[in-house]
Amino acid sequence: MIKVYNFARGARGLRVMWQCEEMGLPYQVEMVSFPPSEAYRALNPLGNVPFLEDEGGVAIHESVAMMLYVAQKYGPTPLLPGKDDPALARVLQMAVFGEATLGAAVNALLTAHFGAPEADKRNWSVRAQEASVEKALRFAADMLGDRPFLAGEGLTLADISVSTAVGIYRGALGKTLPDELVAYQDRLAARPEYQRARSRCRGEDGSPHP
Repeated sequence: MIKVYNFARGARGLRVMWQCEEMGLPYQVEMVSFPPSEAYRALNPLGNVPFLEDEGGVAIHESVAMMLYVAQKYGPTPLLPGKDDPALARVLQMAVFGEATLGAAVNALLTAHFGAPEADKRNWSVRAQEASVEKALRFAADMLGDRPFLAGEGLTLADISVSTAVGIYRGALGKTLPDELVAYQDRLAARPEYQRARSRCRGEDGSPHP
């Protein structure tokens, strides 16, 4: 069975749990202490989360890699279009964009907001990262357009990835989103699959699902 290691409320681990809920896959959640224990570091020397274990000795980090692994191992699934579907390119692009472009810049802002000395919280690099995030958010809003989801009429890995980064920006940093993304976030957050995953992520329900 899939096992997801995560900090309580860790948003990137929630990505994988949400995907499992959407695909109807059983999974276990293992909460990781902070700072991580030596036992956890023996599993994942980086000491970060999320971390995924699965049958056959699978042990990987990087949440987008986990999402792609789960979709390909346990699919087919509408979350990842087939190789002959033109939507595949957009789904892959936006799934990676959600972490490599948007999530990475948000990480830098989180570090500055919660860890930098007061004099450095608004320095030039922070302002540059804010501009980068705002540009990326505008790009995502334009990609969404008037569609319900980023790659068409159905939820995909693109939405799970991008909405996670957008949610961190909005929630942890208290930032304002373009109107299109506010409605988009609220729509995704109302999904029962997301709500179940969020409950698991918060440690409110430790049983395997479904």
